[in-house]
Amino acid sequence: MRARTAIGCSVADQGVAALTNILVLVTAARLSTVADFARFSAVYLVFTVLLGVSGAYTGQPLVLRRGGSDEVRGACRSAVVFTVLAAAVLGTLLAGVCLPLPGATARALMALGLVLPVVLGQDTMRYVFSTLHLPHLALAGDVLRLVCVLGALAVQPHGAPAVRLVTVWGLSTLPALLLSAALLHRRVAGTPLRLRVLLRRGHLGRRFVVEFAVGNATGQLSVLGLGAVGNPLVVGALRGATTLFGPLNVLFTSATGFGPPLLGRLADERRRVRAAATLAAVLAATAAAWATALALLPGGVGRHLLGDTWPTVAALLPATGSQYAAMAVGTCGLLALRMLDPRTTLSIQVVFSLAAVVFLTGGYLLGGVPGAAWGLCLGSVCKAVATWTRVAGLTRRTAVERAPFSADAARPGPGSL
Repeated sequence: MRARTAIGCSVADQGVAALTNILVLVTAARLSTVADFARFSAVYLVFTVLLGVSGAYTGQPLVLRRGGSDEVRGACRSAVVFTVLAAAVLGTLLAGVCLPLPGATARALMALGLVLPVVLGQDTMRYVFSTLHLPHLALAGDVLRLVCVLGALAVQPHGAPAVRLVTVWGLSTLPALLLSAALLHRRVAGTPLRLRVLLRRGHLGRRFVVEFAVGNATGQLSVLGLGAVGNPLVVGALRGATTLFGPLNVLFTSATGFGPPLLGRLADERRRVRAAATLAAVLAATAAAWATALALLPGGVGRHLLGDTWPTVAALLPATGSQYAAMAVGTCGLLALRMLDPRTTLSIQVVFSLAAVVFLTGGYLLGGVPGAAWGLCLGSVCKAVATWTRVAGLTRRTAVERAPFSADAARPGPGSL
């Protein structure tokens, strides 16, 4: 597949997956009472966390794999089997814990435990097909999932309980999983199954799970904390501004999750780093253009999108747009680091996620809600600078290490004329 087609399929696949998650919540909200939708949202939040952990543990290390064809295909087969088995064990434990508990939320969580192998297994297929340079097959599976999930939820009666919606949502993913499994079987049949590799201490997935926890939980909890002890308007304003930049989140996720196989097609590290830098410039320009388009929206359109929160959110657009431009640069820097040395990203994620909390709090104390937004922007800028500084250092070190070998190869031997 040509590089442009592969990039288009990868971005489209991520967009379809994100659209599915959004439409599932919208459909559930239309079908449910306020109380049942609150229960469904809580269960879906648990699923979102488990989905992120699964992708960090198995998916992200998988897309970094290189080597012979049989080795990579065996790793893909092992990742799918491991995910399904681990999800079955975790889902059984979740269902067993919730079984004796009273309440509708416990029953909905029990239903999530029963369908967990299906939904997590299907998501792992996306990483597998990306690793095999077959993103169009991942797109086909996600489109089928979108159609089946929305079709199954659409025929549910109004007022359906959360446990029913969770069950229908999970089981309607099964056709997409079966299709993906059939397409994958033709390509990985007979390859070795190595599950113990995924449980070893040095497995990269452990580091990536910590990065996921730190990077996602720290920012969310800090915003919620400011809303609890300070002004609740902080939560609504910052979340509203972030929601408007949702399409950029799709692009960033595509870059980190599915960028390594595409950049891996390039011949050497310098070309990969150059391609990551070019991607950073493109994404940063896209973020700036998106922020400009949002700033030029008429007030009536903005109020239609976010209601009475729009005036506060509109005042944050310069800060949030600048933050997302910096995030684009930092995301591509992390992508380059994943290609150069994936073990170097954890320290950056931890240090600058904590720094972002400090900047957020300090900005709020100095300038209120706009100050908090600029604090988040400053944190993203510092993270981007640190990331690319590390990339430059690793690239320079690699060049120095290879220089003696190049000189030895060029030096004439004793028997040469």
